[in-house]
Amino acid sequence: MIHPHPEASNSDEFKGFNEARRIMWCYDARVRVYERFKQTSFIGDTNVAAVHVDNTSRADRVFLVAFGKAGQRVSVDTLYIDELNEHLDIAAEFDHDLTGMDIVPNSELDRAISRENGWVVNLKVLREYDPLADRRATQRAVFLAHLQDMMKNGHVRGFLFGRGESDDTDAA
Repeated sequence: MIHPHPEASNSDEFKGFNEARRIMWCYDARVRVYERFKQTSFIGDTNVAAVHVDNTSRADRVFLVAFGKAGQRVSVDTLYIDELNEHLDIAAEFDHDLTGMDIVPNSELDRAISRENGWVVNLKVLREYDPLADRRATQRAVFLAHLQDMMKNGHVRGFLFGRGESDDTDAA
């Protein structure tokens, strides 16, 4: 196994690189959740408000339990994991805690959450997700993170945003 040079991994020289890597990991998690959920009927089923993702019980599959608005169980599905990149890790942008999703107390969904054997996807947020817009925003964020390092070490001294076709481009 190749280990990074200790000075490089903790150095401010690679601060932007490390930020870009974190941004890409988050992007990959969002896209993976979206793509895997497209393999189910849950996105198109308006009766489904949330899905509990049990990604801890088995290494080779993910158990999904769909819940309605009142927190009642409405459907189940299983996604098999054939490749490591198919695992459904938490995507914070879709997580019920971080999206402010209301959970009916003492409901089946509330009990599933209390077992702490996975995480819950807010389907309203997942349905609104635009992968193309996310890709564009991620590309720009990664570029800006790398640019920070490049400007600091003198590889870049200035740049223009936009296409250079009009007078309203932003120079930095």
